[in-house]
Amino acid sequence: MQRMNHGLRPRRTAVTALALVLGAGTLAACGDDTASSGGGESKTVTLLTHDSFAASDAVLKEFEAKSGYKVKVLKGKDAGATVNQAVLSKDNPQGDVLFGIDNTLLSRGLDNGIFTPYEATGLDTIPGELQLDKDEHRVTPVDFGDICVNYDRKYFADKKLDPPQTFADLVKPAYKDLLVTENAATSSPGLGFLLGTAAAYGDDGWQDYWKQLKDNGVEVVDGWEQAYYERFSGAGKGDKPLVVSYASSPLAGVLDVKPQPEQAPTGVSTGTCFRQIEFAGVLKGADNEKGAQALVDFMIGKTFQEDMPLNMFVYPANPDAALPELFTKYGEKIDDPKSLDPATIDKNREQWIKTWTSLVVR
Repeated sequence: MQRMNHGLRPRRTAVTALALVLGAGTLAACGDDTASSGGGESKTVTLLTHDSFAASDAVLKEFEAKSGYKVKVLKGKDAGATVNQAVLSKDNPQGDVLFGIDNTLLSRGLDNGIFTPYEATGLDTIPGELQLDKDEHRVTPVDFGDICVNYDRKYFADKKLDPPQTFADLVKPAYKDLLVTENAATSSPGLGFLLGTAAAYGDDGWQDYWKQLKDNGVEVVDGWEQAYYERFSGAGKGDKPLVVSYASSPLAGVLDVKPQPEQAPTGVSTGTCFRQIEFAGVLKGADNEKGAQALVDFMIGKTFQEDMPLNMFVYPANPDAALPELFTKYGEKIDDPKSLDPATIDKNREQWIKTWTSLVVR
């Protein structure tokens, strides 16, 4: 993952096995590098995470004051590389807690046994549909977001054309040559969009759908930044009024804008969304297991949960956490996002990407 401009993040995850191996690099330490995390009596808890992690200093200091543990943050690259690094080093974990593994990669971590089961304090407040490992509690849901098609309101108003709202709409002649998406083999939004179509049309139908989408002029680029800031007319200088991004992306169009408009300049096609859920888990063999458990508890508590939206532009998993006004006024509520079981994703991901590439890119 990587932070977007204005705090939004593309979560660009290299999803092929080769890319994951090549992307696994040396982790960069943030915070107090001199603090030791070794030994059972350690007062440091080390958080292993992706490069989009952000939390207010005051919030982390509150955890430290209440728990007595100092937090050390080790940031990797994107989520895929970070998870792969945790798998490769599972016999000698580099941290105590892993945050940022999502449902597109979850079974990779679970199948490789990198987590120690822990039922977090406060887990009963988290909605059951977010708890994808509810039987064993190896991971705890912390936040969620939705990958969706975004549209340029001005373009469609000028054309007196209703923006598309569903996957089926996108293949209609009225929207020919209007959509840009990211490569499913190199981009997490691109992968999420592919998974959304697989959830909508099934293993037998998504390929026919993508043939129609290709015939309707879909453009594929490598990553989110290129799609959103270079090709999308709603946020950059491009000529494409439709882009695969996030349900939270329109918030960037009103962040720090004075006076604030009645609505964001971009909108969300709510029938094209695929849900991503991010988790935290105690790493097996952690030097500081008690500290790790305390940190996971804190991450689903209201203080941390209410700090996340404007730091990482995600929605808190804890429904008791209050959302900032920017989210309540401009955020798009996705009532029925597409989803797939993590085991289904893991079983099919590589073959789906290979098939998609042969259909759409080559």
